[in-house]
Amino acid sequence: MSYFRRVDSHGTPKITYLHLYECEAFSIGIFCLPPRGVIPLHNHPNMTVFSKLLFGELYVKSYDWVEASQDSTDVQLQGLRLAKVKVDGILNAPCETSVLYPEDGGNLHCFTAQTACAILDVLGPPYDDGSGRHCQHYNVSLSSPSAGDSRSLPGGDGYAWLEECEPPDNFHLVGSNYMGPRIVDN
Repeated sequence: MSYFRRVDSHGTPKITYLHLYECEAFSIGIFCLPPRGVIPLHNHPNMTVFSKLLFGELYVKSYDWVEASQDSTDVQLQGLRLAKVKVDGILNAPCETSVLYPEDGGNLHCFTAQTACAILDVLGPPYDDGSGRHCQHYNVSLSSPSAGDSRSLPGGDGYAWLEECEPPDNFHLVGSNYMGPRIVDN
């Protein structure tokens, strides 16, 4: 399938999204990633996500937000927020379905295809800017909130400071027509 072929030999390849179905309650789609394809770190605010790796090998890194304490207002004003690593590893199909809850399960995640792979996603409810469910992208900050901050990350390497950002310039997501059986409402 052309979705999984690299067109160029440099940079990050295009990701293809096959939109299967959407209603007010949920949406269904398939992400097709060629080798080295990347879906950058992003969130699913107030959503539950069922993700199933259909085939291939995929590196996943996911995070959950750490509950903010009373003294963390200064950190959030700097645009950084503490997150705990939930998953940091390789998935090989067939594997278990991942369930991401609004506050647990790795609701913020990024994917890097090790081989051509496809991911089936069911989002409930779907993204909707008007309802506050807007996809936001994040960078992992390479420094702590401020040079004078004496607080250390709890637990060491299992945490990271995340900063909201625009989607990377090299992230190319293209929609394509789903050519399989039609999904109909009853």
